[in-house]
Amino acid sequence: MRIAMPTVGGKLSMHFGHSEQFVLFDIEDQTVQKREALTPPAHEPGLLPRWLKEKGVTIVIAGGMGGRAQTLFEQAGIHVICGAFSEEPEEVVDSYLKGTLETGDNACDH
Repeated sequence: MRIAMPTVGGKLSMHFGHSEQFVLFDIEDQTVQKREALTPPAHEPGLLPRWLKEKGVTIVIAGGMGGRAQTLFEQAGIHVICGAFSEEPEEVVDSYLKGTLETGDNACDH
């Protein structure tokens, strides 16, 4: 499993399309095996789902994401979790793996 999280200032971004980096975690046996931070390509509708799919991502955890982007990710076979809170990516992935990740409202309204 490969999890991607958009980040701004080192924390989970509340607005998916406005991230500075994506932190990718390779998970094996419910344990983080590798962490990688990547600078995304310029924001363009429909590009990030394709780019992350090419990177082998299977799950995206975000604070907020528009409905069209969610649909594009699901069509690419990438599961989307929205409404996560702005924390350090390691804390977010750890909570997800423990089954304790709390989510609220989707921070994006478009």
